[in-house]
Amino acid sequence: MLAEPLSLGFDTSAAHCAAALLQGDRVLAQAQEDMARGQAERLMPLLQDLLAQAGVGWRDLSVIGCGTGPGNFTGIRIAVAAARGLSLSLGIPAVGVGRAEAAAHGLARPCRVLLPARDGEVLWQDFGPGLDSRPRQGAVHDLPPGPPVHRHPLLPLAEAIARIALDRRAAPGLPRPAPIYLRPADAAPARDRGPVMLP
Repeated sequence: MLAEPLSLGFDTSAAHCAAALLQGDRVLAQAQEDMARGQAERLMPLLQDLLAQAGVGWRDLSVIGCGTGPGNFTGIRIAVAAARGLSLSLGIPAVGVGRAEAAAHGLARPCRVLLPARDGEVLWQDFGPGLDSRPRQGAVHDLPPGPPVHRHPLLPLAEAIARIALDRRAAPGLPRPAPIYLRPADAAPARDRGPVMLP
């Protein structure tokens, strides 16, 4: 039995596959690989590599943390599905963490986090008492007045996710990780056109 809990955090919400393994407050291993696609095939081998580097196994984990977006529609679903599956198979909690929340980890409150988004816009979210803390997206020049702005996270994304998961693992009524989408998916289901006749 390990003296301190192990937290495995990962994210595939953008053009990367990122992961970090923490034991208590200490980072045991972390990795980030930039990739536009292929996260579904790469995520589990990357996580296995981190565990091997640290000399621990899946059953040693205490909690799973995963990035829930906003970001790439398919990428978010990859991380959320992996976290839910690992949680179920290992019998440990899984914690979903938004990208902006991870970027705000360790920052003084109140604060506003800005992250690059599609089409030259930014993802932004305010944190602090009495603030509307929903993630939103828009042009920088259209943002309303708010708290001090931060554009650079204090920690790598996956490390922040793992730390937040560790802090929340014992919270009562912990919800399953769920994707954060700011707009509908680009792909829509095909309309039913009746049976297809094959030659």
